[in-house]
Amino acid sequence: MLKEFREFALKGNVVDLAVGVIIGAAFGKIVASMVEDILMPIIGWIAGGLDFSNYFLPLVKGVTAASYADAKAQGAVIGYGQFLTISINFIIVAWVLFVVIKAVNKLRRQAPPPPAVPAAPPEDVALLREIRDLLAKTK
Repeated sequence: MLKEFREFALKGNVVDLAVGVIIGAAFGKIVASMVEDILMPIIGWIAGGLDFSNYFLPLVKGVTAASYADAKAQGAVIGYGQFLTISINFIIVAWVLFVVIKAVNKLRRQAPPPPAVPAAPPEDVALLREIRDLLAKTK
């Protein structure tokens, strides 16, 4: 059983999947930082200095905080600003993945085609050529 597990774990597909998950996690952190630290401040500045992450709707009367984190501590709130930020994050990740996959597909299509090998003529054409060549020799 240990031998079978070792063979399974060391198959190319399992190792490739593990590498993909690790790179995907790192890529997700990069995109999250790009959205949170670069894009959202720019979008907030364009929208008049607003910070989307602090948009919330209190569900109880005792919530008086100005920030989303403090409001969550005071009671039930709907953090639609966080949802908006995460939605924008998703759209950016989806767009970047689309562009990367499109580029990879384009590179795959640009591989040089194998050299064209002329197809052998059909058997009847080859036979007719032989007959023609024999007739030409007899004349």
